[in-house]
Amino acid sequence: MNAAQSGAGRGWALAITAAASFGVAGSFATPLIHNGWSAGAVVSARVTIAFLVLLVPALRALRGRWHLMRRNAGLIVSYGVVAVAACQLTYFQALATLDVGVALLLEYLGIIMVVAWLWVRYGQRPRALTIAGSVASIAGLVLVLNLVGGGVRVDAIGVLWGLLAAVGLATHYILSARPAYGLPPLALAAGGLAVGAVVLWTAGLARVMPLQAVWSDVVLASTPVPWWVPILGVSVISASIAYVAAIGASRALGSKLASFAGLAEVLFAIVFAWLLLDQLPGLVQLGGGVLIAGGVLLVRADETHGPTDIPDAAPIRRVTESGAA
Repeated sequence: MNAAQSGAGRGWALAITAAASFGVAGSFATPLIHNGWSAGAVVSARVTIAFLVLLVPALRALRGRWHLMRRNAGLIVSYGVVAVAACQLTYFQALATLDVGVALLLEYLGIIMVVAWLWVRYGQRPRALTIAGSVASIAGLVLVLNLVGGGVRVDAIGVLWGLLAAVGLATHYILSARPAYGLPPLALAAGGLAVGAVVLWTAGLARVMPLQAVWSDVVLASTPVPWWVPILGVSVISASIAYVAAIGASRALGSKLASFAGLAEVLFAIVFAWLLLDQLPGLVQLGGGVLIAGGVLLVRADETHGPTDIPDAAPIRRVTESGAA
């Protein structure tokens, strides 16, 4: 196996890890919210604890190379404000007036925004396989989120919030794949989460979003557990591990392919909801999963015949992997 194949294999492993880690977030957060926690309190605690978990590993990964933090300060702040805080804030604002499925569909239009950005910024016009993969993936997402029936809520303001969440998701993949000049994924994730935590707590204290927590047991996998069990799950697994893996995947695969691979998060979310919340998926959802997987494979096939999304990312990525990952 050559270096390129090894890097791609590592990238796919990280992408699947990120999708699975992000995908279990809903199953951890749902019992908390049903028990009286506000979404803002859950996400603020999630991001803060995730930062604290990554702080020491990030410092060790830097090994005293603080100039990397200064050199990438703009990247870190942008990632924390847009990809972490704004993405989550706008998504939860969308949930105020939209069904969960509609809000998720709008947020995941971010993968199409990634393709559009690469076309506008780098002149990488999407070819037939990428277009076909995009159509198949979005169609599969509609089926997985059970949006084919009637009674779906659509509100203009909610749609706007959902589209802003899509911008945040697209920014996550684009910034994650950007050349970081040796900045380890751990450091970018920790720095971004720190910035995101400051923004989220500021928004909460300014009453832009409610902060409410309930310190009583919740039911997870049909078993009463202390409230801190799902909080640790949504923080350590669905944030600390997820963000680091997602950044590593984007650097290895590029923002376009990593964003499509990220759709697996929806499939993992269904599986975990089945295992932890007894929410059994239907045949339509399983069919949607097949479409999503097919769309990702089409984009993957297209990537093997085309350029990387950021022209100067490959050499810097090799430096990062050899010296700072």
